[in-house]
Amino acid sequence: MQDYYYCLTYLHFVALGQGGHKPCVPAFGADQFDRQDTKEYKAKSSFFNWWYFFMSSGILVSLLVLTYIQDNLSWSLGFGIPFIMMICALIIFLLGSKKYRYSVKREGNNALLRIARVFVAAFRNWRFTPSSIASEEEGRGTVPHQSYEQFKFLNNALLTTDGSKEDQKVCTFSEVEEAKAVLRLIPIWTTCLGFAIVLPQSSTFFVKQAATMDRSISPGFEIPAASLESFSSISMILCIAIYDRLFVPVARALTRKPSGISMLQRIGTGMFLSAVSIAFAALVEMKRLEIAQESGLVNEPNVTVPMSVWWLVPSYVLFGVADVFTMVGLQELFYDQVPSDLKSVGLSLYLSIFGAGKFLSSFLISVIEKASGGIGCYSWFDNNLNRAHLDYFYWILAALSVVELIMYMYYTRFYIYSRDERI
Repeated sequence: MQDYYYCLTYLHFVALGQGGHKPCVPAFGADQFDRQDTKEYKAKSSFFNWWYFFMSSGILVSLLVLTYIQDNLSWSLGFGIPFIMMICALIIFLLGSKKYRYSVKREGNNALLRIARVFVAAFRNWRFTPSSIASEEEGRGTVPHQSYEQFKFLNNALLTTDGSKEDQKVCTFSEVEEAKAVLRLIPIWTTCLGFAIVLPQSSTFFVKQAATMDRSISPGFEIPAASLESFSSISMILCIAIYDRLFVPVARALTRKPSGISMLQRIGTGMFLSAVSIAFAALVEMKRLEIAQESGLVNEPNVTVPMSVWWLVPSYVLFGVADVFTMVGLQELFYDQVPSDLKSVGLSLYLSIFGAGKFLSSFLISVIEKASGGIGCYSWFDNNLNRAHLDYFYWILAALSVVELIMYMYYTRFYIYSRDERI
């Protein structure tokens, strides 16, 4: 029992550390690039690619090396190696302290308070229609007309309670634009939940599928089912290198955009690939069930189904490529499109997509399991996968992905980048 509490304490510390590390380090790294310098601005887009490249490399090493050490040598050594590596990484990080660039905070209220103030002021002035503000500010050239027309209810924050516009008593246009920039991300956050729901399947049900299939490479040697996930990491590493060094220069020459394609186009491409991946997995599962039935293995869950596990590899590879497009694109979008002093919060919002996605995935599985596992029926997620129907679940996820992609494409038609956004 005492070991259980030690383990629980350790997991809480890991979660606490990850909560500080994941949103803050990428934001701090991207802050080292000057947005006003064209060369550095292009390099910033590559930074997110290479950040994810090394993250994927670390995952690959863990899957191939640390898993072997923990299973065959020692769990203490398996945990000790990452501990030593983290200490070395911390020392290297601290050595560069004097050379880092630090963003200068704006005077006055922090960004969260400024945004809250805009919503409060807009709600307070909901009866007024500030038609005169648009022409006034457009005459000054301080706000794009297209941006003004979006989320017009927030423009009421530019007025006082009597409907007039008096200096120092109302929100500024820049503050209203900050609130609009954050509000524009909400539909993107929502429509990416489908992608986040699909994502956990590669490390859960895919592994259960693989465990029932023929994993032999040579007589006496089988691939561990969990190690198949390394194909996702390998495809991420290769795809990032190809994307950054080959695709982006070619696309940049065609589109004249610093990053080749826009962040929204990149995210949408990954969502499409994710839908294709889960649909292919459904087809593979249908074939696996068919072979199990033909081989008389429906009631033999511990007997290997005579179907090669390599049929799962394309889904793993597509998942890896989809991650490179969508996850890196979301990371860059949620960094770029929030106020300068909310960059870490923006990346936290990006990470919350995948936290919510995992929760919704678990909820969906629980609901389907109760609904499909009635009296005398086998659940879609039965422990005997030869009687289960993961293919049905995969088709639901594929349909959900397609619906989310259509909604995403609809919302992005009206998306307006922040005024300092050049891609």
